[in-house]
Amino acid sequence: MPEAPDPIPLSALQHWCYCPRQCGLIHLEQAFDDNVHTLRGQAVHARTDQPGVETARGTRVERALPLWHDTLGLVGKSDVVEFLPGGAPYPVEYKHGSRHKAADIAACDDLQLAGQALCLEAMTGLPVHEGALYYASSRRRRVVAIDEGLRAQVAETARAIRQMLASGRLPAPLAGEQAAKRCRGCSLIERCQPQATHAGLAAARRLLFDPDA
Repeated sequence: MPEAPDPIPLSALQHWCYCPRQCGLIHLEQAFDDNVHTLRGQAVHARTDQPGVETARGTRVERALPLWHDTLGLVGKSDVVEFLPGGAPYPVEYKHGSRHKAADIAACDDLQLAGQALCLEAMTGLPVHEGALYYASSRRRRVVAIDEGLRAQVAETARAIRQMLASGRLPAPLAGEQAAKRCRGCSLIERCQPQATHAGLAAARRLLFDPDA
């Protein structure tokens, strides 16, 4: 039997999707800083981080349920899992902000939720066809179908993160339009120094291709 891969946190899926360099700073260099966005996120998770079981409208609800997937090498915990009639699990991930996020940012939340769904399938042997993201500011859920595309993306992202961790190399910062949208709200921007890093890379390329420069 092949040896199970070293586990990576489910949260790393969302971090990598948002920005591979952010993922590297957090999970490779163990660096993290707070800003208003991360503090709001912590406030949203204050209750769901406390393990507990309750019944609401006939549905068993578990908070902070440990999750794992040995084949994919994923570990973490849920915010909330609702167990539907028949026992099928329904993951609900809590996020701060509004559910009307830009599509590319929302897709990163979807990826993390899909990772939770695959863990629950592996743990329970029951299919998970969908889950939901609950956004605290709008107090509304957004239902996410756990389709084949998302399932494949979870596996591909887990492989990319594992390769990055094995290499020990920090990915380059984002550039262009992506950087303009994502770097501004990142709590790690001072550690990342994207502009300085890009300037250094440009200088290194000039020396490589034009040693007399």
